[in-house]
Amino acid sequence: MPSPQRTVELTQTAIDHTAVVEKVRSHQAGAVVLFLGTVRELTAGKRTESLDYEAYPEMAVKQINQLLDEAQTRWAIIHAAVVHRVGHLELGDIAVAVAVSTPHRKDAFEAGQWVMDRIKEVVPIWKKEHWADGSTEWVHPESGRPGAAGNGTSG
Repeated sequence: MPSPQRTVELTQTAIDHTAVVEKVRSHQAGAVVLFLGTVRELTAGKRTESLDYEAYPEMAVKQINQLLDEAQTRWAIIHAAVVHRVGHLELGDIAVAVAVSTPHRKDAFEAGQWVMDRIKEVVPIWKKEHWADGSTEWVHPESGRPGAAGNGTSG
């Protein structure tokens, strides 16, 4: 199968999830899966006010493309899109959108989950939690938990 068409983007503007889905829709695909990671209010019992995301952009885009290359070897991906927001996000904002299209739903679900999980594990994107009590805490790649190491989304 040829390489999937893809979109990989870091943005400081709001993510248009409808546009992300449209990038992956295809007549060859019977399944499209979209994952949205959003800023949630409670994390481990602490109230979040907002998040700030920072990235090493060139490396982040390169690593996401490498993940999509690997995903293509595992699943019949037709199109894929990953859009991650950087900068300041408020409660409810979309931090990341991952969409994949495949001929069948099982592959779409598995591929989408794998790509999102790997983004959180290896892509150099960090978030700073701004807590309601006025404190802040950086979350680093690998675990996703404050004070440990995890990236990407609140989801």
